[in-house]
Amino acid sequence: MLTIERADDGVPTARALLAGGLPVIEITLRTPAAIDAVRAVNAGAAFVVSPGTPAGLAQALIEAPIPALPGCATVSEAMKLAALGFTVLRFFPAEPSAGVRWLKAVAEPLPDIQFCPTGGINPDNAASYLALPNVVAVGGSWVTPPQAIAAGDFAGITARARLAAALRP
Repeated sequence: MLTIERADDGVPTARALLAGGLPVIEITLRTPAAIDAVRAVNAGAAFVVSPGTPAGLAQALIEAPIPALPGCATVSEAMKLAALGFTVLRFFPAEPSAGVRWLKAVAEPLPDIQFCPTGGINPDNAASYLALPNVVAVGGSWVTPPQAIAAGDFAGITARARLAAALRP
């Protein structure tokens, strides 16, 4: 997950992540610069992600012209989204919601759902998530800390991206 404060940081940060082996980038829409950064990266959106999925948003995601990763935090939410046809869900906020324990617990009753946990994922716990059979990827902002972006430390971002890319067992 990438939060951009200055649109001009979008391209060099994306290049640093790509150089480190992370070809999928989520630019969060948390700042006024986010949309301009997406335009500057000019890669086009290949998918959309949401932290949660109220009914109206779920319908919009079903109709979206690109794949969607709707967010859930409970079994009921996951089941509702699966009933709508979504098979890969964002699990957010993962760590505050019992993280690895939750994902292990839902693996058998929800065997056809895969998850991308975000929220509290870091270098110390990412491998535990990635080792689970129902986890396809993880997301986290540890690779692109705001202070590194602000300082133009794109070499450091590339180094963290390499470490993150190597976490998959």
